[in-house]
Amino acid sequence: MKGMLSPGAEPAAGSERSRKEARAGGGGGNREAAPTVSIIVPVYNAEKTIERCIQSILNQEYKDFELLLLDDGSTDDSGRICEAYGAKDGRIRVLHKENTGVSDTRNRGISMARGEYLQFLDSDDWIAPEATRFFLQAARENDCDMVIADFYRVIGERVSQKGSIEEEGVMTRMDYAVKMMQRPADFYYGVLWNKFYKRSIIEKYGLRMDDSVSWCEDFMFNLEYVRHTDKIYALKLPVYYYVKTKGSLVSQGTSVKKTIQMKRTVFACYNDFYKDVFDDMDYEKRKGQVYRFLFDAASDGSVSPLNIPGNYKLGNERTRVSEGVLEGEGTFFDIYRERKLQERLFDIVALRNDLTTVDVKLLYYLDQPHENCTLKEMANVLNISRREFSQSVQRLLAKEMIAVSEKDKGKVKSGSKNESKSGFPGEPKGEEKEKQSDRQKANEKEYVVTREAENIMSELLFVLCDFEHMQYEGFSPEEIALYEKLNEKRKRNIQGALRA
Repeated sequence: MKGMLSPGAEPAAGSERSRKEARAGGGGGNREAAPTVSIIVPVYNAEKTIERCIQSILNQEYKDFELLLLDDGSTDDSGRICEAYGAKDGRIRVLHKENTGVSDTRNRGISMARGEYLQFLDSDDWIAPEATRFFLQAARENDCDMVIADFYRVIGERVSQKGSIEEEGVMTRMDYAVKMMQRPADFYYGVLWNKFYKRSIIEKYGLRMDDSVSWCEDFMFNLEYVRHTDKIYALKLPVYYYVKTKGSLVSQGTSVKKTIQMKRTVFACYNDFYKDVFDDMDYEKRKGQVYRFLFDAASDGSVSPLNIPGNYKLGNERTRVSEGVLEGEGTFFDIYRERKLQERLFDIVALRNDLTTVDVKLLYYLDQPHENCTLKEMANVLNISRREFSQSVQRLLAKEMIAVSEKDKGKVKSGSKNESKSGFPGEPKGEEKEKQSDRQKANEKEYVVTREAENIMSELLFVLCDFEHMQYEGFSPEEIALYEKLNEKRKRNIQGALRA
């Protein structure tokens, strides 16, 4: 980006409030100069990660900010940790409140904020030292109402850059809407934490999170905000570290019926957004694309939950499960039924994207932490043959949805030890042996999911959310938490037994 400040440098005189004008923090103090940026962090039972998050904010190169730590009724040590940091730094304000959920907590933060701009973080994530500086400079230099940035996705020790807009620069609201239509379910557009907002727009139009919706509420907020923008800046710099935490996608015991109702609310907002952004003629031309997303992301495993005209049936492609299997008792039947339900939902994603169910399963597998697994083990984990595994790899490589990781390019050479580790039986000779060696080398490499598959990965999040809602329907939040705790203990017991 042109004119970027050097690390640690302050903006030119007159362009920013100086650090001396920054709000000293603490309760009250309304007569003091407001900070330029308010950073809002909801905190709930985050004692293991909140210090990393706070420290990354305090380490920002740009200093004129206030940090709002909003303790949403934590029952662990999170509140004490927040208080300790608040006592050390006058820019930090801490609020303790009863547990009402992340949307209401963010709303409280918006109401408390005094900065010209708003920035959001989740308590288990962190930001690069230059994040706030880059956001602010992009907004100010380009006179933009919102900045959207690339981010890093963190899974265990793996870190990958994510983003959907190819070129850095200024966009109109229409430009943004067209780009979002290509990847509407992408985290890039839906979340708060990779964006930078003008508080004046939020307050002028009374924008807040819808705390009656516990699914895509941040996406709805973004849609409403963008409706009131003129210029948006796409920052092709990853400044945020989003940690994909392992565990349930279900945060509360919500019925399938209520889930579908929430989705309808979200999609109505999405549809209204495009009616507002496009004129009548443009909307009619693009209505099919809009409706396609509504159907794609809305699917709850049944046909046409939104009853949108022009969609297509999926039921005929499903594998039937006999009554005998449905009523069968014992571990084998339990495992089989769970797998069939998951495959049925994966099949929906596959059909929409001209893939096989095996392809979708493999994409999901490659996106999860996995190390030191042989070809045979990977195929067994996916419950497919080694031939199916190899064929799926080739299809996804051809579609450029996966690629060989940088560390493995050129790793396997002719005559190396790895060449002798065949994943296929028999001792072929001549040309067949050479072909087999090529297959074997490909299968020994580490593959990564590319940006071409990003939209499919987003669709999988919706599908897995539905999968867990179906499993946990009728559970209370306490029962879900207890089940997950016991299941984690059961998993460790099994791992221990297999290691023995």
